[in-house]
Amino acid sequence: MLVSTKGRYALRTMVDLAVHGNGEPVKIKDIAKRQGISGKYLEQIISILSRAGFVRSIRGNQGGYYLAKEPAAYTLGMILRVTEGNLAPVDCLSGEENPCARQKDCVTLRLWQELDDAISKVVDRYTLEDLVKWQLDMEEEQKQPDAWQH
Repeated sequence: MLVSTKGRYALRTMVDLAVHGNGEPVKIKDIAKRQGISGKYLEQIISILSRAGFVRSIRGNQGGYYLAKEPAAYTLGMILRVTEGNLAPVDCLSGEENPCARQKDCVTLRLWQELDDAISKVVDRYTLEDLVKWQLDMEEEQKQPDAWQH
């Protein structure tokens, strides 16, 4: 499984909205600048997140985007699945039913199922709130003077 820029940027966008929103709408151009993402590409990602009900918008000069729910309400798996589709490592596990005619004789199927379960377990264990905390912790660490310097 390879997470595309769409999935990675969606996570970064959601973190940005959570960190910089403070109850106010955030402009796409501000997110794009902070995250180093093309404004046009970010508009496509925001559109996906909006259709999924993850973000809402306010139009006008003071408008922008904000999270529809609290950061704890979004698992990282939810965000990745809405942007990436499914997270299955192989095509035969990407739908509800395994369409592969070889599934009864496939010695590797067990491996792929375990990998699929492991991926889901990780991305569904963490929430946007966790990423926000990690972001703030990282920023705080960067502010600390190096212990070796006097």
